[in-house]
Amino acid sequence: MFKIGDIELKNRIVLAPMAGVCNSAFRLTVKEFGAGLVCAEMVSDKAILYNNARTMGMLYIDEREKPLSLQIFGGKKETLVEAARFVDKNTTADIIDINMGCPVPKITKCDAGAKWLLDPNKIYDMVSAVVDVVEKPVTVKMRMGWDEDHIYAVENAQAVERAGGKAIALHGRTRVQMYEGTANWDIIKEVKQSVSIPVIGNGDVNTPQDAKRMLDETGVDGVMIGRAALGNPWMIYRTVKYLETGELMGEPGVREKMEVCKLHLDRLIALKNENIAVREMRKHAAWYLKGIRGNAKVRNDVNLMNTREEFVTLLDEFVLEIEAKEKSASLVG
Repeated sequence: MFKIGDIELKNRIVLAPMAGVCNSAFRLTVKEFGAGLVCAEMVSDKAILYNNARTMGMLYIDEREKPLSLQIFGGKKETLVEAARFVDKNTTADIIDINMGCPVPKITKCDAGAKWLLDPNKIYDMVSAVVDVVEKPVTVKMRMGWDEDHIYAVENAQAVERAGGKAIALHGRTRVQMYEGTANWDIIKEVKQSVSIPVIGNGDVNTPQDAKRMLDETGVDGVMIGRAALGNPWMIYRTVKYLETGELMGEPGVREKMEVCKLHLDRLIALKNENIAVREMRKHAAWYLKGIRGNAKVRNDVNLMNTREEFVTLLDEFVLEIEAKEKSASLVG
């Protein structure tokens, strides 16, 4: 258990803010599997100020998701401050998070995302300016550095703390690494020891055992899970249970996986229209299907689906096919 400002989390597992993924439909599903905190995908400060219709939709929060962190990004203090003020006054988010980790060139070339990592003074200036105008706790998600020659993780974390930030989520990779290579947990431990505010570790947590090892080895207050939860909210549930009881729960069966996939689809349809939701769900379905033996054809076929009915029929037929094969194998055995 730990708190971010005055927001109390029921456990130490946090869903990472993943662009193009972490809308309300996905977040609510992960929340129901036990996440202590869910984070929304990053939103542009300028798009908020321009009242962009798509961006306003990204600010939607289902009250069942809470506590929730809403992440903003930007490169200029004036627009970042105004966007934070808007989020503070006009959404029910519990926490405002500032993105300092996105490695994508279209973000960094605007002096946003991971570009901040090169200048601890800018971090202090920007974070303190946001803290001054909002009531919600302000947090930061960052990477350990820009590249191997510019790793200012400790200085950057201390700047966040001095500026009034209430927590830091640290991904143990540089911007240059993107999502390749190995996350450096030693730097996460170093940052944790250098500040008194909560630190949430991120990077290479693919199993419940990884989460426990990160907590034990780095001393972080929480563990952030990102890609390992795609199509696999059971990763969240199994990790929470493992940390609470030491028991490693089994993996779900194919029917359970497809039922949750269909629930996710219906939530997306409720959030957006059916046409958009079905197209967005194609990538999610591929993640739900990952690891199931004999999934090659259905993973291809989901990319041809255009309606909810087609999607559901395809998944239901796949479940029956797999269960028939399992029954046949058990009889032979």
